[in-house]
Amino acid sequence: MNRFIYLVLGFFFVFFPLAFSKDMPPRALFVSVIQDPPVLSSRQEIAKLIDFAKQAQIKILFVQIYYRGQAWFPSEVADKTPYEKYKEILRGDPLALLIRQAHAQGIQVHAWLNLLSLGNNMNANFIKKYGTDVLTRNSKEKNKIEDFKVDQQYFLEPGDWRVREDLAKIVEEIVHAYPNLDGIQFDYIRYPDSDPHYGYTKINIARFKKMTGLSAIDEKSSIWKDFRRAQVTEVLEKMVSIVRARHGHMQVSTTGCMPYVRAFDEAYQDWPSWLSSGLVDFVTIMNYSVDPKQFERWIAQIKTKTRDFSKVKIAVGAYKLVHTPGIFKQEFLLCEKMGSSCVIFHYGSLLENPNLHMFLTGNEQH
Repeated sequence: MNRFIYLVLGFFFVFFPLAFSKDMPPRALFVSVIQDPPVLSSRQEIAKLIDFAKQAQIKILFVQIYYRGQAWFPSEVADKTPYEKYKEILRGDPLALLIRQAHAQGIQVHAWLNLLSLGNNMNANFIKKYGTDVLTRNSKEKNKIEDFKVDQQYFLEPGDWRVREDLAKIVEEIVHAYPNLDGIQFDYIRYPDSDPHYGYTKINIARFKKMTGLSAIDEKSSIWKDFRRAQVTEVLEKMVSIVRARHGHMQVSTTGCMPYVRAFDEAYQDWPSWLSSGLVDFVTIMNYSVDPKQFERWIAQIKTKTRDFSKVKIAVGAYKLVHTPGIFKQEFLLCEKMGSSCVIFHYGSLLENPNLHMFLTGNEQH
């Protein structure tokens, strides 16, 4: 009998939309600049997004405004070419317009920043200003700038004080320009996790040796690993302090890697301690699996890493599931069934295949 009930409930959650109630954690959506056309490129696209969010009962928008070292906001530190371009087209500040329209519909807007990644932008202001010294690196010889790439990206060294100071200025520019933002989400707040032997810049090594009294680095040493983990946390602490000091009402959050071993031992990202210490208000965990069973297992693992699951949002990787809308629906509904605030990554992926999101807006054919 119990097995029969379980099968019936499983069928229900897979094939029928879950009714949204006021008691359910809010749905959220990532809005990336990489989609074509970008949302911030026209008033029509902004209105289209707000209309979709309203229909899909999305209550939080994470809007990407800092990507590849480029700014979709007024900046003197980052490359503001995108901001200037779309400000001229719209004859006004695109993000300010989006915030006003979202707030009119009761939707929050959080600025989404790719903090320590420059993408594949070798012309980013950080590199122009400081050269490759500010890029994190492994111990292998580097002969050209391309040798610093990790997963087709350039990563800034979190232990470099110049990186911290300039990122802090960027965050200051954002909170000054948009005091009515509901929050800021720091993405790429980590070391690269592909072959995770990074942090070997001259400045970082000198700081490590001075702080520990050690004359050499052992990659397997817990002291070296803890040091790198501390660099990531210290960057976050600096950014959070700026937001809290200027606008105490703004929520501060980060993204978090999964599985947990990847976050802690490879990306040197200690998101559970950020939550437990109150450093951030919540963490959005990137649960990007194409296997619903693994997706569910990772949520169960996340619950073991935090005392307050309400401070965790689960991101569902729509970008990986564009051609498998059934799996996307199954994972999204599973996320809501397990009591989490679900975040879709990302809006552009939903537009690629209407079947991916029709159940969210109540337009699904049964």
